[in-house]
Amino acid sequence: MSKKALITGITGQDGSYLAEFLLHKGYEVHGIIRRASTFNTQRVDHIYVDAHIPKAKLFLHHGDISDSEQLANIIDNVSPDEIYHLAAQSHVRISFDMAQYTGNTTGLGTTRILDIIKKTKRRTKFYQASSSEMFGKAAFPQNENTAFCPRSPYAVAKLYAYWMAVNYREGYNMFVSNGILFNHESPRRGETFVTRKIARGAANIVAGREKKLYLGNLKAKRDWGYAPEYVELMWKILQSEKPDDFVIGTGSAHSVEEFAALAFSYAGLDRKKHIEIDERYYRPTEVHDLLADSRKAKEELGWKPKITFEELVKIMVDADMREIGLKPVGEGDRILKEKFPDRWWQRD
Repeated sequence: MSKKALITGITGQDGSYLAEFLLHKGYEVHGIIRRASTFNTQRVDHIYVDAHIPKAKLFLHHGDISDSEQLANIIDNVSPDEIYHLAAQSHVRISFDMAQYTGNTTGLGTTRILDIIKKTKRRTKFYQASSSEMFGKAAFPQNENTAFCPRSPYAVAKLYAYWMAVNYREGYNMFVSNGILFNHESPRRGETFVTRKIARGAANIVAGREKKLYLGNLKAKRDWGYAPEYVELMWKILQSEKPDDFVIGTGSAHSVEEFAALAFSYAGLDRKKHIEIDERYYRPTEVHDLLADSRKAKEELGWKPKITFEELVKIMVDADMREIGLKPVGEGDRILKEKFPDRWWQRD
């Protein structure tokens, strides 16, 4: 029988790629989605098959990580072998404006699921989506032994969830692992996140839809990778013989300004004419430098990123140009065909 996986946050960037990857591996995949009056399943619509059809292997369940009873019902009915907990209020800047909500979902959501697994007494493997934001202003590069210093309500909530995962692992002998992923992007990134905002902005300016792109702190540096590679690492982490925590990143950091400069240059634009600063996008407490030391993942999981920073930018700009009806530059598409000839994801 095929393994069963349950993904919270399946409609997000990572959740959709992970669903495709697990289906490619032969899993039966279940995802939790929030009930809404408008459809929010665009990222998984292309892989969804009506549950009445015998070949269906993807199933969606309405639920919310703030509702323990419904979570328990879903987990009990599905009986998953693996749970990938990706759902959260994940926008760092917004977490300052919604601190309580962020704590309830991003922090306590993890505890709710861990407690349900403990009570079922099944050997369900659990993946906790931790974040590089937990390191905050800690000295870089950061690895599994670096002291955390969170600088936002989002990071504090993620740190709470991280330590709850560790405590349930050690206290109840549960298979619980943390993936401390540094920034990972793709054409499926939400449009309010800075990388997608830049790629989309460049495409819109080329198309004449916009004249300006407004950004916040251009000096912040991040370790940016390609999301489809990172979800494969989530799976590898749960295939390890024992549960553990892993830092995942490329080992190369670049500023927001570098990302914007490359994106606009690739699209044939002069960024100085189109990019302006809006202080509303600054955080009350900034994180200036995040850089991963992923030696442990390289040694134990065979982690070696394929997509470079420059290639990531080109992939994202090409995708956004195509999405709004423009002919892409094409270099990003060529890179994907060259490095991923047998792509398991079915659309960009």
